[in-house]
Amino acid sequence: MILIHTALKHEAKPIIEYFRLQCIQTKPFKIYEKGNIVLAVCGMGRQNTLHVKEVFENYEIKKAINIGIAGCKDKTVKIGSIFCTTHQIESIKYSTLSTINEPLDNPEGLKTTLVDMESKHFISTCKEFLDINDIYILKVVSDHLDTSIPKKEFVWKIIEQNLKSISQVVTLQN
Repeated sequence: MILIHTALKHEAKPIIEYFRLQCIQTKPFKIYEKGNIVLAVCGMGRQNTLHVKEVFENYEIKKAINIGIAGCKDKTVKIGSIFCTTHQIESIKYSTLSTINEPLDNPEGLKTTLVDMESKHFISTCKEFLDINDIYILKVVSDHLDTSIPKKEFVWKIIEQNLKSISQVVTLQN
């Protein structure tokens, strides 16, 4: 199966609709599935991301994809742009990414272009079960290091605009 992980429900919603996934679990985190796709909405930050282990314990996962929003220190990058931070994929830009614990508004000391709150923990957890080549991080730029929380509708819209690229990675054969 292919694992898709998001932190937030509004990141997951367009993906759930696109792949017509059905909710099969609501606690302690939400799980949706259909066919060879299982999607887990685990919550923000390190502790919540660790729920991914439970998915690996209950499913035979062959590929894992973290999809979510990220801040970007490069103000020339358009809001809504999608990047893969783990693989060079045709038609999807590549970028560097840091994972932090608190929202960041100052790019000073940030050595990467993108910043999020889950990817490092997602990769670390998935590496216990998968080869690094089977772990993907897709990030959609939501802001230029603004600490305010984006509105749900906005997050849904920028993820929805990138469903073609997301679908490309989900269906990609390694």
